[in-house]
Amino acid sequence: MAEKRNIFLIGPMGAGKSTIGRQLASQLHLDFIDSDHEIERRTGADISWVFDVEGEAGFRVREAEVIDDLTQEQGIVLATGGGSILSKDSRNYLSARGVVVYLETTIDKQLVRTSRDKRRPLLQTEEPREVLETLADARNPLYEEIADFTVKTDEQSAKVVANQIIKLLDF
Repeated sequence: MAEKRNIFLIGPMGAGKSTIGRQLASQLHLDFIDSDHEIERRTGADISWVFDVEGEAGFRVREAEVIDDLTQEQGIVLATGGGSILSKDSRNYLSARGVVVYLETTIDKQLVRTSRDKRRPLLQTEEPREVLETLADARNPLYEEIADFTVKTDEQSAKVVANQIIKLLDF
């Protein structure tokens, strides 16, 4: 039997990692895992609560542990949290244990896609555009650093993006 490969989706919030990841996993007959959902499952609480109680630093420690665990699986599509790449260890796990696809999107598209989502602690502010711009400045170079492929998601359906990824990966 052929070796099962892992596909890790990285990128900012609102890039479509979970939506595209589900589509990709379905088409490739792989398991789909969302790292944020796994953190919620393990803690028994939602991400906002973890941020409130443990702060961002505490959340990032949990996130790095989950990324380490999940990247050791085989035959998965993993949608990571937008900040998961802040940990050097997580970047190393992702790049060493699978194919990393950076789902790139614009700040404008992120604002549209996240505007009504109250489950994003970093965006619960008066100036979400400024937050997204600051995050992009810090994180985009890290996404680019570990990406095997970059795919723009702005004006395409999840199915179209998933098909593009499949072609790039030559699965």
